[in-house]
Amino acid sequence: MLYGALETGGSRTICAVGDENGQVLEKEVIITSTPDETMAKVLEYFRAKLEVPEGEEAICALGVGSFGPVDVRKNSKTYGTVLNTPKIAWRNYPIVKTLKDALNIPVGLDTDVNAALLGEVVWGAAKGLSDAVYIKIGAGVGMGAMSGGHLIHGMLHPEIGHIKMVRVEGDTYKGHCPNHGACFEGMTCGPAIHERWGKSPKELADNAQVWEFEARYISQALTAVTLMLSPQKIILGGGVMHQAKLFPLIRTYLLEEINNYIDTKELRNINSYVVPAALNDNQGIMGSLKLAEMAAIDAEK
Repeated sequence: MLYGALETGGSRTICAVGDENGQVLEKEVIITSTPDETMAKVLEYFRAKLEVPEGEEAICALGVGSFGPVDVRKNSKTYGTVLNTPKIAWRNYPIVKTLKDALNIPVGLDTDVNAALLGEVVWGAAKGLSDAVYIKIGAGVGMGAMSGGHLIHGMLHPEIGHIKMVRVEGDTYKGHCPNHGACFEGMTCGPAIHERWGKSPKELADNAQVWEFEARYISQALTAVTLMLSPQKIILGGGVMHQAKLFPLIRTYLLEEINNYIDTKELRNINSYVVPAALNDNQGIMGSLKLAEMAAIDAEK
Protein backbone atom coordinates (compact mmCIF):
# COMPACT_ATOMS: atom_id res chain seq x y z
CA MET A 1 0.00 0.00 0.00
CA LEU A 2 1.11 3.56 -0.69
CA TYR A 3 0.51 6.39 1.73
CA GLY A 4 1.00 10.13 1.67
CA ALA A 5 2.87 11.95 4.42
CA LEU A 6 2.81 15.67 5.22
CA GLU A 7 5.09 17.32 7.77
CA THR A 8 4.43 21.01 8.33
CA GLY A 9 7.03 23.26 9.89
CA GLY A 10 7.64 26.91 10.50
CA SER A 11 10.17 27.24 7.70
CA ARG A 12 9.49 24.25 5.46
CA THR A 13 6.73 21.80 4.65
CA ILE A 14 7.54 18.29 3.42
CA CYS A 15 5.28 16.20 1.20
CA ALA A 16 6.15 12.56 0.66
CA VAL A 17 4.95 9.17 -0.50
CA GLY A 18 5.93 5.92 1.15
CA ASP A 19 4.76 2.47 2.14
CA GLU A 20 3.72 0.51 5.22
CA ASN A 21 7.35 -0.36 5.94
CA GLY A 22 8.26 3.29 6.42
CA GLN A 23 10.18 3.43 3.17
CA VAL A 24 10.10 6.98 1.82
CA LEU A 25 9.82 6.62 -1.94
CA GLU A 26 9.83 10.31 -2.83
CA LYS A 27 9.50 13.66 -1.15
CA GLU A 28 9.28 17.33 -1.99
CA VAL A 29 10.16 20.31 0.21
CA ILE A 30 7.99 23.42 0.08
CA ILE A 31 8.90 26.69 1.78
CA THR A 32 6.24 27.42 4.39
CA SER A 33 4.56 30.75 3.70
CA THR A 34 0.87 31.67 4.06
CA PRO A 35 -1.71 28.89 4.33
CA ASP A 36 -3.17 29.69 0.92
CA GLU A 37 0.18 29.59 -0.86
CA THR A 38 1.57 26.62 1.02
CA MET A 39 -1.53 24.45 0.90
CA ALA A 40 -2.09 25.12 -2.79
CA LYS A 41 1.29 23.48 -3.45
CA VAL A 42 0.55 20.68 -0.97
CA LEU A 43 -2.77 19.87 -2.62
CA GLU A 44 -1.21 19.98 -6.07
CA TYR A 45 1.40 17.45 -4.94
CA PHE A 46 -1.06 14.99 -3.39
CA ARG A 47 -3.67 15.31 -6.15
CA ALA A 48 -0.96 14.11 -8.52
CA LYS A 49 -0.48 11.06 -6.26
CA LEU A 50 -4.19 10.26 -6.54
CA GLU A 51 -4.64 10.88 -10.26
CA VAL A 52 -2.06 8.36 -11.43
CA PRO A 53 -1.85 6.63 -14.84
CA GLU A 54 -3.48 3.24 -15.21
CA GLY A 55 -1.30 0.51 -13.78
CA GLU A 56 0.30 2.77 -11.16
CA GLU A 57 -0.69 2.77 -7.50
CA ALA A 58 -2.32 5.81 -5.88
CA ILE A 59 -1.99 6.77 -2.24
CA CYS A 60 -4.89 5.50 -0.13
CA ALA A 61 -4.55 7.75 2.94
CA LEU A 62 -2.58 10.71 4.23
CA GLY A 63 -0.80 11.23 7.55
CA VAL A 64 -0.05 14.71 8.87
CA GLY A 65 2.53 15.75 11.44
CA SER A 66 1.67 19.38 12.11
CA PHE A 67 3.39 22.18 13.95
CA GLY A 68 1.37 23.35 16.90
CA PRO A 69 -0.50 24.13 18.85
CA VAL A 70 -2.98 22.05 16.86
CA ASP A 71 -6.23 20.44 17.98
CA VAL A 72 -5.58 16.67 17.99
CA ARG A 73 -8.74 15.75 19.94
CA LYS A 74 -10.88 13.72 17.55
CA ASN A 75 -14.11 14.49 19.43
CA SER A 76 -13.50 18.25 19.28
CA LYS A 77 -15.40 20.62 17.01
CA THR A 78 -12.08 22.15 15.99
CA TYR A 79 -10.23 18.86 15.44
CA GLY A 80 -7.45 19.30 12.91
CA THR A 81 -7.30 23.07 13.29
CA VAL A 82 -4.09 24.99 13.96
CA LEU A 83 -4.66 26.98 17.15
CA ASN A 84 -2.87 29.91 18.78
CA THR A 85 0.40 29.49 16.90
CA PRO A 86 3.04 32.24 16.73
CA LYS A 87 2.67 31.81 12.95
CA ILE A 88 -0.19 34.30 12.92
CA ALA A 89 -1.37 33.64 9.35
CA TRP A 90 -1.97 29.98 10.29
CA ARG A 91 -4.12 30.62 13.34
CA ASN A 92 -7.49 28.85 13.14
CA TYR A 93 -6.53 27.18 9.85
CA PRO A 94 -8.49 23.91 9.39
CA ILE A 95 -5.71 21.79 7.95
CA VAL A 96 -7.43 18.39 8.23
CA LYS A 97 -10.75 19.62 6.80
CA THR A 98 -8.91 21.30 3.92
CA LEU A 99 -7.08 18.08 3.06
CA LYS A 100 -10.13 15.82 3.43
CA ASP A 101 -12.37 18.09 1.35
CA ALA A 102 -9.82 18.38 -1.45
CA LEU A 103 -8.50 14.81 -1.56
CA ASN A 104 -11.40 12.69 -0.27
CA ILE A 105 -9.15 10.14 1.46
CA PRO A 106 -8.66 9.28 5.16
CA VAL A 107 -6.39 11.74 6.97
CA GLY A 108 -4.54 10.98 10.19
CA LEU A 109 -3.19 13.82 12.33
CA ASP A 110 -0.83 14.37 15.21
CA THR A 111 1.77 16.92 16.18
CA ASP A 112 5.02 16.95 14.22
CA VAL A 113 6.92 15.76 17.28
CA ASN A 114 4.47 12.97 18.10
CA ALA A 115 4.75 11.86 14.48
CA ALA A 116 8.55 11.90 14.76
CA LEU A 117 8.39 9.86 17.98
CA LEU A 118 6.05 7.39 16.31
CA GLY A 119 8.58 6.95 13.50
CA GLU A 120 11.35 6.33 16.02
CA VAL A 121 9.24 3.85 18.02
CA VAL A 122 8.23 1.83 14.96
CA TRP A 123 11.52 1.91 13.03
CA GLY A 124 14.19 3.86 14.92
CA ALA A 125 15.97 4.48 18.21
CA ALA A 126 12.97 3.55 20.39
CA LYS A 127 11.89 0.51 18.40
CA GLY A 128 9.85 -1.86 20.52
CA LEU A 129 9.58 0.47 23.52
CA SER A 130 6.28 1.45 25.14
CA ASP A 131 7.48 4.58 26.94
CA ALA A 132 9.68 7.09 25.13
CA VAL A 133 10.12 10.78 24.46
CA TYR A 134 11.27 12.68 21.38
CA ILE A 135 12.33 16.30 21.79
CA LYS A 136 13.02 18.47 18.76
CA ILE A 137 15.25 21.49 19.26
CA GLY A 138 15.35 23.60 16.13
CA ALA A 139 13.45 26.75 15.14
CA GLY A 140 11.36 25.98 18.22
CA VAL A 141 11.25 23.26 20.86
CA GLY A 142 8.61 20.54 20.95
CA MET A 143 8.12 17.15 22.56
CA GLY A 144 6.35 13.99 21.52
CA ALA A 145 5.70 11.48 24.29
CA MET A 146 4.47 7.90 24.45
CA SER A 147 3.30 6.26 27.66
CA GLY A 148 2.12 2.67 27.87
CA GLY A 149 2.23 2.39 24.09
CA HIS A 150 -0.01 5.41 23.50
CA LEU A 151 0.97 8.84 22.23
CA ILE A 152 0.18 11.38 24.93
CA HIS A 153 -2.55 13.93 24.35
CA GLY A 154 -4.77 15.51 26.96
CA MET A 155 -6.56 18.84 27.02
CA LEU A 156 -4.24 19.54 24.06
CA HIS A 157 -0.75 18.03 23.78
CA PRO A 158 2.57 18.38 25.63
CA GLU A 159 4.35 21.74 25.32
CA ILE A 160 7.72 21.04 26.94
CA GLY A 161 9.28 24.01 25.16
CA HIS A 162 7.60 26.43 27.52
CA ILE A 163 8.62 25.16 30.94
CA LYS A 164 10.62 27.77 32.84
CA MET A 165 14.37 27.39 33.21
CA VAL A 166 16.58 28.07 36.22
CA ARG A 167 19.04 30.58 34.82
CA VAL A 168 22.60 29.31 34.53
CA GLU A 169 25.10 31.30 36.56
CA GLY A 170 26.59 34.08 34.45
CA ASP A 171 23.85 33.98 31.83
CA THR A 172 22.12 37.34 31.33
CA TYR A 173 20.23 36.55 28.10
CA LYS A 174 16.56 37.55 28.40
CA GLY A 175 15.27 34.64 26.36
CA HIS A 176 13.74 34.52 22.88
CA CYS A 177 10.17 33.44 23.70
CA PRO A 178 7.65 36.32 23.43
CA ASN A 179 5.36 34.63 25.96
CA HIS A 180 7.75 33.31 28.59
CA GLY A 181 11.19 34.80 27.98
CA ALA A 182 13.63 32.38 29.58
CA CYS A 183 11.73 29.14 29.00
CA PHE A 184 13.25 25.98 27.49
CA GLU A 185 12.52 27.13 23.92
CA GLY A 186 13.43 30.72 24.72
CA MET A 187 16.90 29.72 25.87
CA THR A 188 17.83 26.87 23.51
CA CYS A 189 16.12 27.12 20.11
CA GLY A 190 18.04 28.04 16.98
CA PRO A 191 16.73 31.64 16.83
CA ALA A 192 17.65 32.09 20.51
CA ILE A 193 21.23 31.02 19.78
CA HIS A 194 21.43 33.41 16.84
CA GLU A 195 19.91 36.31 18.81
CA ARG A 196 22.14 35.74 21.82
CA TRP A 197 25.44 35.22 20.02
CA GLY A 198 24.88 37.01 16.71
CA LYS A 199 25.77 33.93 14.66
CA SER A 200 24.11 30.71 13.54
CA PRO A 201 24.67 27.47 15.47
CA LYS A 202 26.90 26.18 12.66
CA GLU A 203 29.11 29.27 12.90
CA LEU A 204 29.39 28.77 16.67
CA ALA A 205 30.43 25.13 16.52
CA ASP A 206 33.79 25.80 18.22
CA ASN A 207 32.50 28.17 20.90
CA ALA A 208 32.48 26.04 24.07
CA GLN A 209 30.41 28.49 26.12
CA VAL A 210 27.53 28.31 23.65
CA TRP A 211 27.20 24.57 24.08
CA GLU A 212 27.86 24.67 27.82
CA PHE A 213 24.83 26.93 28.30
CA GLU A 214 22.80 24.91 25.81
CA ALA A 215 23.56 21.59 27.53
CA ARG A 216 22.79 22.99 30.98
CA TYR A 217 19.33 24.12 29.93
CA ILE A 218 18.54 20.99 27.93
CA SER A 219 19.56 18.80 30.87
CA GLN A 220 17.17 20.75 33.14
CA ALA A 221 14.30 19.94 30.81
CA LEU A 222 15.35 16.30 30.49
CA THR A 223 15.46 16.01 34.27
CA ALA A 224 11.84 17.17 34.47
CA VAL A 225 10.84 14.74 31.72
CA THR A 226 12.68 11.84 33.37
CA LEU A 227 11.08 12.49 36.76
CA MET A 228 7.55 13.10 35.45
CA LEU A 229 7.16 10.64 32.57
CA SER A 230 9.78 8.00 33.39
CA PRO A 231 10.55 7.21 29.73
CA GLN A 232 12.64 4.22 28.77
CA LYS A 233 14.54 6.40 26.28
CA ILE A 234 14.89 10.08 25.40
CA ILE A 235 15.56 10.91 21.75
CA LEU A 236 16.82 14.34 20.74
CA GLY A 237 16.42 15.70 17.22
CA GLY A 238 16.21 18.97 15.32
CA GLY A 239 18.83 21.21 13.80
CA VAL A 240 20.44 22.30 17.08
CA MET A 241 21.08 18.67 18.02
CA HIS A 242 23.22 18.20 14.92
CA GLN A 243 25.97 19.49 17.23
CA ALA A 244 27.10 16.05 18.37
CA LYS A 245 29.25 17.57 21.14
CA LEU A 246 26.04 18.35 23.04
CA PHE A 247 25.21 14.72 23.82
CA PRO A 248 28.04 13.89 26.28
CA LEU A 249 27.50 17.22 28.04
CA ILE A 250 23.75 16.71 28.37
CA ARG A 251 24.20 13.16 29.68
CA THR A 252 26.69 14.33 32.31
CA TYR A 253 24.52 17.20 33.50
CA LEU A 254 21.36 15.09 33.51
CA LEU A 255 22.98 12.64 35.92
CA GLU A 256 24.14 15.58 38.05
CA GLU A 257 20.59 16.93 38.16
CA ILE A 258 19.10 13.53 39.06
CA ASN A 259 21.78 13.24 41.78
CA ASN A 260 21.30 9.49 42.32
CA TYR A 261 17.63 9.92 43.28
CA ILE A 262 16.69 7.40 40.60
CA ASP A 263 18.75 4.28 40.04
CA THR A 264 17.67 2.30 36.97
CA LYS A 265 19.46 0.24 34.36
CA GLU A 266 18.56 2.90 31.80
CA LEU A 267 20.27 5.69 33.72
CA ARG A 268 23.23 3.47 34.52
CA ASN A 269 23.61 3.13 30.74
CA ILE A 270 23.20 6.84 30.10
CA ASN A 271 24.79 6.72 26.63
CA SER A 272 21.87 4.56 25.49
CA TYR A 273 19.27 6.56 27.42
CA VAL A 274 19.75 9.98 25.82
CA VAL A 275 20.34 9.40 22.14
CA PRO A 276 20.12 11.17 18.77
CA ALA A 277 17.30 10.45 16.37
CA ALA A 278 18.12 7.41 14.24
CA LEU A 279 16.15 7.98 11.03
CA ASN A 280 18.30 10.55 9.22
CA ASP A 281 15.84 13.41 9.79
CA ASN A 282 13.06 11.35 8.17
CA GLN A 283 11.45 10.46 11.51
CA GLY A 284 8.61 12.96 11.08
CA ILE A 285 7.77 11.80 7.58
CA MET A 286 8.04 8.12 8.53
CA GLY A 287 5.80 8.67 11.53
CA SER A 288 3.32 10.46 9.28
CA LEU A 289 3.27 7.41 7.00
CA LYS A 290 2.30 5.36 10.06
CA LEU A 291 -0.43 7.89 10.89
CA ALA A 292 -1.75 7.44 7.35
CA GLU A 293 -1.80 3.68 7.73
CA MET A 294 -3.65 4.00 11.03
CA ALA A 295 -6.19 6.37 9.44
CA ALA A 296 -6.78 3.91 6.60
CA ILE A 297 -7.38 1.08 9.07
CA ASP A 298 -9.80 3.23 11.10
CA ALA A 299 -11.70 4.16 7.94
CA GLU A 300 -12.32 0.49 7.18
CA LYS A 301 -13.83 -0.25 10.60
